Amino acid sequence: MEMNIMSFLSLFIFLIFSIVTVSCDTPLSPSYYDQGCPEALPTIKRVVEEAIANERRMGASLLRLHFHDCFVNGCDASILLDQTSTIDSEKNAAANLNSARGFEVIDKIKFEVDKVCHRPVVSCADILTVAARDSVVALGGPSWDVKLGRRDSTTASQAAADANIPSPFMDLPALIKNFENQGLDEEDLVVLSGAHTLGSAQCRTFRARIYTQTNIDPAFAHHLQTICPQVGGDMKLAPLDPTPNSFDNRYFTNLMSKKGLLRSDQALFTGGETNEIVEEYNENQNKFSMDFIKSMIKMGNIKPLTGEKGQIRKDCKKVN
Repeated sequence: MEMNIMSFLSLFIFLIFSIVTVSCDTPLSPSYYDQGCPEALPTIKRVVEEAIANERRMGASLLRLHFHDCFVNGCDASILLDQTSTIDSEKNAAANLNSARGFEVIDKIKFEVDKVCHRPVVSCADILTVAARDSVVALGGPSWDVKLGRRDSTTASQAAADANIPSPFMDLPALIKNFENQGLDEEDLVVLSGAHTLGSAQCRTFRARIYTQTNIDPAFAHHLQTICPQVGGDMKLAPLDPTPNSFDNRYFTNLMSKKGLLRSDQALFTGGETNEIVEEYNENQNKFSMDFIKSMIKMGNIKPLTGEKGQIRKDCKKVN
């Protein structure tokens, strides 16, 4: 009888441990909010579409927020946290300061989602991920099922953002290494760089390329010099490809013509191992779209906080 009791207790403890383990390591799922708040995703879509209708460039900005979040300690909404005495805000990192934008749209989404859900049930990290997808769709790109269930970080790191967000000045080996550090391969590098089919870049990020580099179309460089002077005008904008408000494959056509705006763009087509991938996406926009979906899902899976880790922030700008 004593052995039976001991066996039962051992089994009971094992089952409890198993349940706790599962709850702490919950896999992401597209249906995560289907029961808890079925109106969450339609609400995010509505606010994103309203923001893009008001300013087309906002789609690229929301997509970029998701990238810059995931490359710093995973997709955990750390990029949204404001500076405090205990938070080293990533908004002050070189890649984000006076550059990252769309925070007010995320705040609007959070407010509207919490209202329809009657409580803060949707994480800011999931909002960033869904808003990126909805931005791509709103600008003519493909759609996909976003895996959900991320929770929000309680910390941020400007130093990690400076170290891990890829720089517009990187060459190909540095880019490959940077993406490898996130578990992303060369195809992911090229296809996710293709997000530069949308949006614009500041003069300070491409000035050195248009005045000092030789692997650039001369007429293209001259045109950009009329926008971006050698001194001053750091915040002036130039489109990343000829159709900055449409999701297409013109970005890759540009690279093959030596018209990549950033050094890190043109680095993908300079005779290195990524040339063939660029050529493939230039020839086949559908393949670019399909591979973009796969790589976006892969990037969205970088070190998410799930289960009991992290929190669901009530305000995306600060911890609870």
